[in-house]
Amino acid sequence: MKPKTLLMIFPAILMVTWLFFLGQSVTAGILQIDSKLAKDPLIVTGKSGGTVSSNCGNIPATPHQILRLKKSLPYLRLTVESEGKPTLLIDGPGGKFCVLPDAYSGNKPTMSGFFPKGDYSLSIGQLIKANPNYTLSISGQKK
Repeated sequence: MKPKTLLMIFPAILMVTWLFFLGQSVTAGILQIDSKLAKDPLIVTGKSGGTVSSNCGNIPATPHQILRLKKSLPYLRLTVESEGKPTLLIDGPGGKFCVLPDAYSGNKPTMSGFFPKGDYSLSIGQLIKANPNYTLSISGQKK
């Protein structure tokens, strides 16, 4: 490979490496929704569970996501899919809610309804001591 080609590829490799490690950060990402979802459903992935033992299972010390609603939404549905026994801890303007897996939801913790404007801290926990991958689906459509 020519040196000039290497000089062009090297910054790209650095950027990909930087983005990979940035994605591994423990700080929560902020998802901002102005009045409706640009993409429905909006899908977020990560590692569930954490080191803090709570009434909502094992959760991380900091939330996985911050959902920032600029306006109240008449309907929003949050659904978590994961191996193990996932939980969904929502801390927002209306209070703190823990959604547990159950047979009705197919072991997919789900919260839906009216969401007032504000910030929502979302933590995806586990009732077991494990950290499997999770998929969080955020939708404005009723099933």
